Amino acid sequence: MGLIASMSDPNIAKHLLRDEGEVIVDEVKHHWVAYVRPVLEAVVALALLAITPFIAMGIAWVPIVLAGLVLLHAAWAGLGEHRDRFVVTNMRVFRVHGVLSQNLATMPLSRILDITVVKPLHGRILGFGHFCFESAAQEQGLRDIRYVGKPDQRDLAIQRVVQRSGLRGPRVN
Repeated sequence: MGLIASMSDPNIAKHLLRDEGEVIVDEVKHHWVAYVRPVLEAVVALALLAITPFIAMGIAWVPIVLAGLVLLHAAWAGLGEHRDRFVVTNMRVFRVHGVLSQNLATMPLSRILDITVVKPLHGRILGFGHFCFESAAQEQGLRDIRYVGKPDQRDLAIQRVVQRSGLRGPRVN
């Protein structure tokens, strides 16, 4: 696997407990709305480059340097959004995120007490929402999952997995 591929793919499979029979039920990538800010930053960088021919030669380096910095920030933000994954398995939910360093937050299904799905008006129009997990722990590394596409369907998938595991009421096969 090349450097570019390893930087862009969080490799979710390496976090699974294969020996215990853990399988992925759903891997959630961010909705496209999460990429709007990095794309707008890239457009600003291109605009800075576009004005360079119309600036005096002595200071033309300023917009070029600014464009490079803004473009670098946009690429970093976009890569960060791309590498941020929320995963539902038959045993737990977890989130992997980070570009150079990788963070992993895990919550067993038995600890999920409540899931709040927040759908702002623009989220309802564009098809995304945010999850807020309440668990038995006071502090956890997996609380807010933002920009989830098809939030109602994903909420039902999580509820189905919890129900099938027998953690709430009788086990369903």
